Formats: sequence, structure tokens, C-alpha cells
Amino acid sequence: MFSTNVYSYINVLNKAADASWLREETIMNNLANVNTPGYKRKDVDFQSVLRTELGNMKYTTLDSKVEHADLNRLKASTYVDSANYSYRVDKSNVDVDNENVELASEKIRYDALTDSMTQEFARLKMAMQK
Repeated sequence: MFSTNVYSYINVLNKAADASWLREETIMNNLANVNTPGYKRKDVDFQSVLRTELGNMKYTTLDSKVEHADLNRLKASTYVDSANYSYRVDKSNVDVDNENVELASEKIRYDALTDSMTQEFARLKMAMQK
């Protein structure tokens, strides 16, 4: 991690990309265990952690929120989705179609995050050249 505020957005984007990568791995693990009797799907929660850390202050700019964010608290957590009840005989609650949609969505999110980091670095490079 960088310690200067110049990289604040990049650091937050990096944490979000790490969480997105973890979610992709978790979804692929769910798909690998689709036929495991009694397996309960897992998921990753990062959005609520980010929302809590950045806060919901109405009159504070995003720049200020990101600058004051504690990056050590921005950690994605994996949880077992027990609320997603199963109607399957083997008691597994993994739905292949749903997992594939979530995986595709997460891949798009990860690509967008890495593209945003690339753009931030390009802006910094352009600013340093002037």
C-alpha cells in the first residue's frame, strides 16, 4: 500500500478488486460443489464493509471520504448463505444458473475495477509529465 493520499482511490479500488477476485473464487468453489450433498453456498460481502467505512454522510465529498477511509478495515468477508433454502433432495442450496449469472457479473465488476485503476495511474502519469 502507498502511504500518500495521491493513491487513495487506487488503494480503495485495489481492495475492491481483491474482494471481487475472492468472490469469483468463492462462486467457482460453489459450482465445483454443486453435487456435494448438504453443501451450503458461500458468498463474499464487501459492499457493506465499503459502505460502512466510507459512510453515508450526505454533505461530505467522496474525495474526503476516501481520504479518511481506514484501509485496514476494508476486508471482504466470506459467509455461508444459510438463508438461501434448498428444495433439493440432497440439501445443497447451489443453483447452477444463479451461480453462473453471479460469476459473469463479478467478472464484469473485476474488469471494471482493474480498468479504473489503469485509468487512475494514467491520470497520475499525465499529471507528472506536465
